[in-house]
Amino acid sequence: MSLPKSATLQLPGWQGTLSVSNGDSPRAPPQKGIVVFSGGSAANSLVDLFNGIADQHSSNLSYVIPISDNGGSTSELIRVLGGPGIGDLRSRLVRLIPDSDDPGSEAHAIKLLFNHRLPNDCNAARREWLDIVEAQHSLWNHISSPKKELIRSFLITVNLEIVKRLRPTSRFDFSKASIGNLFLTGARLFTGSLESAIYLLSSICVVSPSISVLPAINTNFSHHISAGLADGTTITGQNNISHPSVGQDTVPGFITALDNQGRSAADSTEESDNIEDANMPGTLPTLRASQINFTKTVNPSLALHPGGRANSGTPLPDDLPSRIDRLWYISPYGAEIRLPANPRILTALTSSSSIIYSIGSLYTSLIPSLILRGVGAAIMNTPGIRSKILILNGCNDRETGPSHSPFRALDFVQAIADACVQSQGRPRAESAELRAAVSHVVYMDGEGVPKVDREELARVGVEAIKTHGRRTIDGELRYDTEALGGALGMVLGRRTFGDRSRRNTLER
Repeated sequence: MSLPKSATLQLPGWQGTLSVSNGDSPRAPPQKGIVVFSGGSAANSLVDLFNGIADQHSSNLSYVIPISDNGGSTSELIRVLGGPGIGDLRSRLVRLIPDSDDPGSEAHAIKLLFNHRLPNDCNAARREWLDIVEAQHSLWNHISSPKKELIRSFLITVNLEIVKRLRPTSRFDFSKASIGNLFLTGARLFTGSLESAIYLLSSICVVSPSISVLPAINTNFSHHISAGLADGTTITGQNNISHPSVGQDTVPGFITALDNQGRSAADSTEESDNIEDANMPGTLPTLRASQINFTKTVNPSLALHPGGRANSGTPLPDDLPSRIDRLWYISPYGAEIRLPANPRILTALTSSSSIIYSIGSLYTSLIPSLILRGVGAAIMNTPGIRSKILILNGCNDRETGPSHSPFRALDFVQAIADACVQSQGRPRAESAELRAAVSHVVYMDGEGVPKVDREELARVGVEAIKTHGRRTIDGELRYDTEALGGALGMVLGRRTFGDRSRRNTLER
């Protein structure tokens, strides 16, 4: 006599039912989460698409964001107050504020406040900052009193810390400072927790509870990266890798620059140690320089490790001298270190069915998250992850050059796979391992796009899907959201975003 797989019993005197199994192990519920690896601004253009796909699949959505940024106004917060680079986290959280067609709505006002940047002039910026802290600024219009006072309390906290740390050799420069970055820093300092600060900003921004913004490392400390080029050069600091800038004076209007031109590395370090800021004595000068303003040319003595090949004083063009070979985390003194990933990322990966590597800078937006301990193994060895999709950039940039040897699609895949095995303590991924890191490449076809050899990708088990793009007024090729949604929906198993025929937008 065969037993039914399960039966439902009604017990007398108990308002309920009891399910009884015949002993067969029930199947685990399918994994439905989606994890998106990305940086800040570039991937913000696809946030609505990712959110829509997650909604259609009834999936939790996790954005993994690196915290190694040390450029722009973030560099000044790190220099004076310490802590992780939070600019990309703030950018994503504010982007996730639900859109409102009413310019007088509170959601619109909060988005304006947290996206606001202070003026370029340091004195004008300081005056405007005080107006905001004292609730005298028009940015507070349309924000309710309870939320205004909650936000102000953390702005006051960070302002107090800035005033406390004022020294003759170091003064906080408010030029171009982001109010959202200042708020996140104040919340982190008050709570002692980066993730608590993110939770607070998420709550204020009314981010959907099914969406998580996860820092790659849950830390209260600054963590920096270095890149090794194929020619042996080492570039220190994320900002110098992606868009180099010249270090600024630590006291606006006074000459205390950290430029080590004409001096030895030891002399430069000793001089920078005379500056009282949040950095440990002996910290590499390039890591403690304020880098508010970006430029396409830079004195290599600021960007290159003392072991680099560039001659001091020689202008460094936007092109790197050779390809980036590897990326790693460093201590403040330049030694390579291996760091563990935020445990919440590993939980998100092991409960997800899909991974998306979003558009953005390969080596400063994606790789810093992938090389962390635990991430590579979770990506490559979790059986429930069915698709691992790389959305290829519309053009090569400084990190995927130089122009005489630009990255192809297979090079992007190899770099991601290498990062995943580096996370596990090995230097390079074998060809047979590439599909374990990337299963699909979505790309556009057009001038300037990284070359895609479909047969070359197929030989390593990676499927290429071509989709439609559009040129902007500036000539930049960008993904058509509807077409990209169709491509992602095809891989994920459900049609998404629009009714346009796949025949007209996709090729696989």
